[in-house]
Amino acid sequence: MAMPYEIFIALRYLRAKRKQAFISVITAISIAGVGIGVMALILVLGVMTGFTSDLREKILGTNSHVVISGPGTSIGEYRAIMKTISAVPDVVASTPFIICQVMLSSGSTVSGAVLRGVDVATAPQVIDLHRTLRQGGLDMLEQEHDDGAGTALPGIIIGSELSRMLGVYPGNPVTVISPTGLLSPTGMTPRWKKFMVVGVFESGMYEYDTSIAYVSNASAQRFLKMADEVSGIEIRVRDIYKTAAVVSAIQDLVGPSLQVRDWKEMHRNLYSALKLEKTAMFVILTLIILVAAFSIVATLIMMVNEKHKEIAVLKSMGATAGAIQRIFMLQGMIIGCVGTLLGLGLGFALAYVQNRYQIVALSKDVYYIPALTVKISAMDVCWVAGCAVLISFLATMYPSRQAASLDPAEALRYE
Repeated sequence: MAMPYEIFIALRYLRAKRKQAFISVITAISIAGVGIGVMALILVLGVMTGFTSDLREKILGTNSHVVISGPGTSIGEYRAIMKTISAVPDVVASTPFIICQVMLSSGSTVSGAVLRGVDVATAPQVIDLHRTLRQGGLDMLEQEHDDGAGTALPGIIIGSELSRMLGVYPGNPVTVISPTGLLSPTGMTPRWKKFMVVGVFESGMYEYDTSIAYVSNASAQRFLKMADEVSGIEIRVRDIYKTAAVVSAIQDLVGPSLQVRDWKEMHRNLYSALKLEKTAMFVILTLIILVAAFSIVATLIMMVNEKHKEIAVLKSMGATAGAIQRIFMLQGMIIGCVGTLLGLGLGFALAYVQNRYQIVALSKDVYYIPALTVKISAMDVCWVAGCAVLISFLATMYPSRQAASLDPAEALRYE
């Protein structure tokens, strides 16, 4: 199939002669500018996507996808509710939990914490606590442990940072103090009980590792003097991005007396901030491509000035103004497309190198991930490539119109 003459001439003009080598240099700079802009966009958006994905995995490893909570502090008929919601499509599993604020004490060291009661049988199906354990096991929460003085203590699992702060490790006792104590003639007496540390978990989130302690639901109920009640029900769904329909279905089943929320609502501020930051970075880095677009404009203007005689000859031979405009628009589009493909290739290559060899490492004392993770999504690639090509197209409008409006008689008068 014969190549349209507009494309043939556009490619021919891009291969400048030796005396027009400066135009070739400007063309190469324009391609490099578009490529660098596209590469920077791909890498930054990939880093933001990777950071958000890693953060989501850390949060959802400790928390569930959907939570049912009561209007007060407890839910009584939680077993019936769990049986009811098990019939909802996309619900994978559910587990009851108890949560309260406590203080942990070991010797002279005291630290505030969140005490979470879990059901050992069903919790691993909903949260990933068993995968984050570095020492011990969940089954040890249901066992009584001898403290060496003949006293049987219930088990407790604490975060790695909390373990270091308190100086307690598996096999050491720790005192749990509840601020909601018992009323006595002398005032409110705090409720306290000793537990045996039977495990240490490390979620990778500093906030969780310093402030969460797990016990069995039975131990939490005895410690807090609760009846057969729980604070709420955690639910795992099949698709974390389609929780809205699950929340709506569960809310219809349990009624307005209970509150049903998904992970996006519970962490709305955090994910909204990350989304806004990603959008801002996209807009800012697009300016790099805009700068490259000025190089495309300069290249085409110089080429029109250099080729005014050739343009006049083409028009004299019957080429229309639209054909002349298409020739120079094609030149700009070729520069933009080559630069875009070059930038995408470099971006993918650098992302692979970073993910494979972790060249940019992070301090574990400051960040919860050991190195930057670059995750490039298809949507980001489409947006970046589309914007780069669109900007390149817009950059061709003025020079191509100038070329199309050239008067052949005026251009050839002194030739």
